[in-house]
Amino acid sequence: MASTEATAKAVAPPAKARAMPSARTITWLTMCFMTVSAVASIRNTPSMAVYGLACIFLYLLPAVVFLLPTSLVAAELASGWDGGVYNWVTQGIGPRAGFIAIWTQFAMTLTYYPSLLAYVASTLAYVFMPSLANNGVYTAAVIVIVYWVSTLVSMRGVGLVAKLSSSSMLLGTAIPGSALVILGVIYLLQGNQSAAPIEASALMPQIAGIAGLVLIVNNFLSYAGMEVNAVHVKSMKNPGKEFPKAMFLAMPIVIAIFVLPALAISWVVPSSQLTLTGGVMQAFTAFFDHFHVSWLTPILGIMLITASLGGMMAWLAGPSKGLLLIGRKEGYLPPFFQKVNPAGIQVNILFAQGIIVTIIALLFALIPNVSSVYWIFSVITTQVYLIMYFLMFISAMRLRKSQPDHERGYRAPILPVLAVVGLVSSVAAFLIGFVPSSQFGGGSTVLYVLIIGGGLLVLGLLIPFLFLWLRKPAWKNAVPAPADDEG
Repeated sequence: MASTEATAKAVAPPAKARAMPSARTITWLTMCFMTVSAVASIRNTPSMAVYGLACIFLYLLPAVVFLLPTSLVAAELASGWDGGVYNWVTQGIGPRAGFIAIWTQFAMTLTYYPSLLAYVASTLAYVFMPSLANNGVYTAAVIVIVYWVSTLVSMRGVGLVAKLSSSSMLLGTAIPGSALVILGVIYLLQGNQSAAPIEASALMPQIAGIAGLVLIVNNFLSYAGMEVNAVHVKSMKNPGKEFPKAMFLAMPIVIAIFVLPALAISWVVPSSQLTLTGGVMQAFTAFFDHFHVSWLTPILGIMLITASLGGMMAWLAGPSKGLLLIGRKEGYLPPFFQKVNPAGIQVNILFAQGIIVTIIALLFALIPNVSSVYWIFSVITTQVYLIMYFLMFISAMRLRKSQPDHERGYRAPILPVLAVVGLVSSVAAFLIGFVPSSQFGGGSTVLYVLIIGGGLLVLGLLIPFLFLWLRKPAWKNAVPAPADDEG
């Protein structure tokens, strides 16, 4: 533990320094909106809308066993230690584990971006030409173009990203989500028949076999990311109090954004017709056609796209920043990847990430079934990201024992219980992720497991261990940090 404590002291600035305001101050409300933007999106709701009224149970269960532990544990860790998950795990377990944690948080974005932008492509198709929604070449082109434009915008700095993320959450998630729910309620009050049963017996899901449980794993990914913006806590005036405050407000907002629109979608679109990438626009199209306001379809489509892009930029600004900070301080990254622009943005990391995203996007053009590709990328994303949560929950428990007197602005109640529940839930989701979804029955189970396992092995383990193995002493702080760097 001696080496870990020394690293901890070197990485973590004193408590007073954490309270100092930054020239790029982020308010607790902005942090809340950034978190909601990174976590919540109605794009994920079609996967649960197929269960109708039972989606309430299917969203609340992961919220209790994963969202709640993640949010409260992250709130305590962020209130006591700067730097996000890389520093929490570094202090709780060690610098190598810290690097693996931030790498897996970063690596999951390599598959997250294509799946997110596949939804953007599908939504955009409904605005201009619905027939393109399942066209792989079109989807790949949109992923590549939008990703690179968003990357260039994010290079302007975290201040701009914070503004875009918080405003896009309001414009592209809150307003469309509310509209979807209001239209659904009016639709039912008019006496129209719901496409899904709405009696009490439908509250519990009718799940046949373990394959039917697999869709629930996507809900863990839906709630993942509550900790992602903790890397920016130094931009808050009083992070010890303000970050937990942002988390407590973000939690109910996130749950509401998932549950209510999913119900509205189930009322108007039969489950047999729902697609994972186009389900939201299917619902809006059905509602607007029913109420004879079809001209609103492209407007809502653009708003939904805005929300997705804002969430994407929140992710662009977080994990890659944490990877830069620990890679530079501990010498895990070669000098090429330590380069930053005048705004302190990790340009070469983002460019390398863009090349990989571009290559992955080409799979959408090569594989006929866009929904299958979307699902597979979502599962790989979950599997890789869950490694980070394993390490985060273990670190939280160890820090309570090893540094009980360390100053924390917030102390989570029954933290050991929360951490164990979160850890067990993460392991369960991880194991379920290797079972093929009932939606894609008929394919080869062995091939499915090989694809998921291969993506997990390469992205989540092989690459970070290569960095650790190839590490050289000269890489440590090879490129000096800018004077206003958040790290």
